[in-house]
Amino acid sequence: MNIGLIAHDAKKKLMQNFCIAYRGILSKHELYATGTTGRLVEEVTNLSIHKYLAGHLGGQQQLGTQIEANNIDVLIFFRDPLTPRSHEPNVNDIVKLCDTYNIPMATNIATAEALILALDRGDLDWREMYK
Repeated sequence: MNIGLIAHDAKKKLMQNFCIAYRGILSKHELYATGTTGRLVEEVTNLSIHKYLAGHLGGQQQLGTQIEANNIDVLIFFRDPLTPRSHEPNVNDIVKLCDTYNIPMATNIATAEALILALDRGDLDWREMYK
């Protein structure tokens, strides 16, 4: 399955730690990320990640285009709701796309863990019928 990864600046370390913890599961899937998030995760996990532009330079839109084309099966977007910055991706656009195209999405560590474990159990295999 194809997994998208996005993290606001204040959550990039959390994304790195999450990907370290679930490296075994993530390594079985194709990973796509906005530029900086992808680079930082790749550095600590040695996972192969298809990197788009940085989120504020159009990476979020590139990932959104993949969601619209039904090429992303799960999205993990660690957002910082307390200190949003103008250069960071707008979570509302991505949430709208995920809701429109039935893409399971996590915006925090608790939901991300539930999604990754569900993916590993095969609970998200229903996504295959959409392709």
